[in-house]
Amino acid sequence: MPTQQSTPIMSLPDDLLLNCIARVSRLYYPTLCLVSKSFRSLVASPELYKVRSLLGRTESCLYVCVWCGSKYRWFTLCLKPDKTLTNEEESEEESSKTKYVLARASIPTSSCARFWSIVAVGSNIYNIDASSTMYNADTSTGPVGVSILDCRSHTWRKSCPIFQVKRTSFSASALDGKIYVAGLCKDDGSYKNSIEVFDTKTHTCDHVPIPFGVELNDETVCIDGKLHVVLRDTRVLAYDSKQGRWDEVLYPGINHYMGSDAHCEIDSVLYSAANGAIRWYDTEGSMWRELMGLVGLPELPDGSRVRLADYGGKMAVFWEHMSLHDSLAMTVWCAEIALERCQPCQIWGTVEWFDRVLTSYHHDIVKVVAATL
Repeated sequence: MPTQQSTPIMSLPDDLLLNCIARVSRLYYPTLCLVSKSFRSLVASPELYKVRSLLGRTESCLYVCVWCGSKYRWFTLCLKPDKTLTNEEESEEESSKTKYVLARASIPTSSCARFWSIVAVGSNIYNIDASSTMYNADTSTGPVGVSILDCRSHTWRKSCPIFQVKRTSFSASALDGKIYVAGLCKDDGSYKNSIEVFDTKTHTCDHVPIPFGVELNDETVCIDGKLHVVLRDTRVLAYDSKQGRWDEVLYPGINHYMGSDAHCEIDSVLYSAANGAIRWYDTEGSMWRELMGLVGLPELPDGSRVRLADYGGKMAVFWEHMSLHDSLAMTVWCAEIALERCQPCQIWGTVEWFDRVLTSYHHDIVKVVAATL
């Protein structure tokens, strides 16, 4: 048992400890939780995040939803508590890397989760109940459950009914503190289009009027400050919420690399990973362009095993590979990429680091999102 003399920091007042911890990057918080119960309590306290906000120390924190055989679990990206290498065969090049890891977050198992049902707004992650989709229902009436993960305390709460329409399929997107849910619902035996928008600040939900005669696809993205919806005839409509207006935009092929779940929006630009490459959609040129640079980035697998996320304006890339030492295990890798637009039609990516972050059995990455804490 360490004495008070050997750990003088433990004798500091909580207010002073909060000010110290608030200045530390969230990447170290999982390690701080291992120090003592009091540290674990301070790291989970709402007061800590008030201090971080007052000090201007908020940052993007990556959360990864993983399907682990029979349940959904959540992980956070952090620095390893001990960077000492345990594998004597690791090369000198590998040992020079910054060592990151996906740490199991102390979050209760979540309900059914899908790539298109999870969005992050501020310090909360919203999971729209995917089990509420009604493929064989005769009506679309009835509330849809939403689970909200408070990333400050790592606790789930069930919201009061937000969305009033149960959809046979849907896609959720976040823009300016609002969550748009678009898809098909079944009403009186026929399928109809439906879009609802939830304002996370005012906690109000409204229906978004849809142009008559259009048929929505299950693909929505928020770029250029507008909600973009891909129609079944591959046309694209953009919704300007400030003017309450829909406009058709000439974005041919925008859905070409959106078929898998390996896409994300960063600073109003749509990125996608497919066929071993990362691309971005040039709305001015109406075409996909390859992300330049990426020196040192390992070859990426098929897009079904890649996930992208906005990491504070940078790109976080997660991908899975079969373990070299165990054919039953999957190794998850992560890379952080800084983005720079050098010319109107050219974006460069600089790989700041990449590392193995998790080795596990019977798991699949559902989605990666970033909360602001």
